[in-house]
Amino acid sequence: MYKDLSDKCVQNVKDDSFDCIFTLGGDGTQKSARDLSLKGINVIGVPKTIDNDVACTDITFGYNTAVSVAAEAIDRLHTTGETHHRIMVLEVMGRYAGWIALESAIAGGGDVALIPEIPYDINKAAEKIQQRVQKGKRFSVVVVAEGAAPKDGTMSIESTRDNGKGVDNTKLGGAGIRVAKELEALTGLEARNTTLGYMQRGGTPTAFDRVLSTKYGAKAMELALEGKFGVLAVLKDGKLDSVSLEDVVGDNKEIGAVSGNTEESNIRRVTMDHDLVKTARSIGICLGD
Repeated sequence: MYKDLSDKCVQNVKDDSFDCIFTLGGDGTQKSARDLSLKGINVIGVPKTIDNDVACTDITFGYNTAVSVAAEAIDRLHTTGETHHRIMVLEVMGRYAGWIALESAIAGGGDVALIPEIPYDINKAAEKIQQRVQKGKRFSVVVVAEGAAPKDGTMSIESTRDNGKGVDNTKLGGAGIRVAKELEALTGLEARNTTLGYMQRGGTPTAFDRVLSTKYGAKAMELALEGKFGVLAVLKDGKLDSVSLEDVVGDNKEIGAVSGNTEESNIRRVTMDHDLVKTARSIGICLGD
């Protein structure tokens, strides 16, 4: 049974005389941090999520590790695809943002990358693959973000949960399978999908993420010692800074409101003028548009 116990949480924190609560997580976690700050708790946020979708910061820790895992998976799929003349589809995480799919496709030499920010035309992806066949390359690697959706279509949803109004109850899944089936029908090549899933979320972090998380932790402690609460430690243009949790939350002001994929949510998505998009287009990766 879902029940709001935030007031009990606040009282426990006060009873135990905590000076500050550090919240490590993504947009949902930082939304809760903002809500707790409104209830009188000293809170400082640290952006941690593989999705890289926290607003107001350039990068979250966990993201680089996830991209590295996805890029290695592409390397491994490349071998089978080339040997067996197949389309190898890799579905990666990211929720409603395409950072993992886009950067891993660039790093791993993907031929097509489908992301939530660009509703795709499957025929464009098929054309890219057929162009490769005409050049004697009878295989292709397609990276699909779990939140990718076709033009005039919707995201692939595995199920809708009922875990309460304070969380995102949409469970994404099936985007890679759908793309693989459609590309097989359009190109005549066999297509195989691999859903990387939770393999992206665990294991040994990269050195980059270890350093980044340490930098964020040091900044968060600095903010605490200065008495600056209700903020998120961020990295902007290569420099550590902080922003108000109100700015991170954006228009999602209601306490306990749903986080992620709502009109009020303030998550960081891939923009069309971002260097990753420009780079992908420059090296010939098809983005489905």
